[in-house]
Amino acid sequence: MTSNGGFEPVFCSIVPPHVLDKLARHDDPALATPARRTLERDALERTRRRLTTVIGAPAATPPEDTADGPHRTIYDAGHRQDLPGKKVRGEGDQPGQDASVNRAYAGLGATFELYQKAYGRNSIDGSGLPLNASVHFDENYDNAFWNGEQMVFGDGDNEIFLDFTIPVDVIGHELTHGVTQYTANLAYYGQSGALNESLSDVFGSLIKQYSLGQSAADADWLIGAGLLAPRVTGKALRSMKDPGTAYDDDVLGKDPQPGTMDGYVHTSQDNGGVHINSGIPNHAFYLVATELGGNAWERAGQIWYDVLTGGQLQSEADFTDFAKLTVAAAKARYQEGAEHDAVLKAWEGVGVPAS
Repeated sequence: MTSNGGFEPVFCSIVPPHVLDKLARHDDPALATPARRTLERDALERTRRRLTTVIGAPAATPPEDTADGPHRTIYDAGHRQDLPGKKVRGEGDQPGQDASVNRAYAGLGATFELYQKAYGRNSIDGSGLPLNASVHFDENYDNAFWNGEQMVFGDGDNEIFLDFTIPVDVIGHELTHGVTQYTANLAYYGQSGALNESLSDVFGSLIKQYSLGQSAADADWLIGAGLLAPRVTGKALRSMKDPGTAYDDDVLGKDPQPGTMDGYVHTSQDNGGVHINSGIPNHAFYLVATELGGNAWERAGQIWYDVLTGGQLQSEADFTDFAKLTVAAAKARYQEGAEHDAVLKAWEGVGVPAS
């Protein structure tokens, strides 16, 4: 299928299923029960997402009065499973007492701003799509997801995971699945699925860096820092700087991400390892951004954005396809200068042919 094909029936969540599977088998019910419940809920959402794709999602028209800015609506699911829940904050409303509501509102805004200010994109679909999110989803729900229409955040179990609205890059990551849905529509399996996940990590990290005013050198390049509870031996869900080092915990196990093709994981789990092998293109982007220096959302991010939205990226692209397109995009925008050289060097560094 080409990038112009129909939307893939994808349910995209931030916590990889292999992490939840491991938790679900733990002897301690305080750890196992929320993980099992989350896995069951995620399976139901995947089914719902497929049905939505077949039936068609309702069209959303941006309000005229917010055409140049975000149009955010935050709902409180009230620890129930019915979406979206009760509306608790609309665009322009003042912050309330609920920190999850305020963080979700701010994170949607930070995502909108990066795409608009850095790349001239008007919301997720490029046409002012309203940004909706529900917080306090279900009981002890250990995930956050984009369901093709809106963001959903769990509160975590407070044993392994804290509130999923805490890391702004998690919000940016999930919303970027929406950008991919409306552009390259990468198939969510194998290397194309790993690219789908990686693009969400890349832009999630850029949203965090942009909102904090961090250069590539200042950034921590972690995905989900602040999400893990104090008892967990780890700093985040993933590291783009050093894949495989985000956590090493007696409950979660060790971060399985490879940083180069030498460590590529062949598996049928996790849609062919989409959350695992994404470490390879993640690391390539980190190498480009740090080689170029300055603000990563500018030159490095622009090249990746050009590929994502340029119409040449096929839905079943593999790492080599993507790498070659980034080389071509760097040359098209910046000629054969430092940017072009940095992209070639980065892909060589992770073992992916790019020329």
